[in-house]
Amino acid sequence: QVQPVESGGGSVQSGGSLRLSCAAPGYSTSNYCMGWVRQVPGKEREGIAAIDNYGRTDYADSVKGRFTISQDDAKNNFYLQMSGLKPEDTAMYYCALSRVPSWYECGAGDSGAYNYWGQGTQVTVSS
Repeated sequence: QVQPVESGGGSVQSGGSLRLSCAAPGYSTSNYCMGWVRQVPGKEREGIAAIDNYGRTDYADSVKGRFTISQDDAKNNFYLQMSGLKPEDTAMYYCALSRVPSWYECGAGDSGAYNYWGQGTQVTVSS
């Protein structure tokens, strides 16, 4: 059983930056998708960024150019660097993982495809 753990959330003013981290100890698979998904109470969850084992990335239009997803060499730790934060970025942010076939292309919006989810970390952006 894999239990991702997020960290790095907090409160920041508009225009500021935060870096979220996701630790997935013991997660070892050749082909995977890892994504960051956010949700505001009362709204649908939004997949905003994804990365695969090859390092290929995909972003939702809402964060493209402002957020960067990355992973460490061991591929057990994943990150979301957020810059130019806006009040509308306020949400609970979750990291999620899933094993995938080798031919699968991870998409930022594929939030329904993940098997393992973290507990979430809150990001609050004030104007």
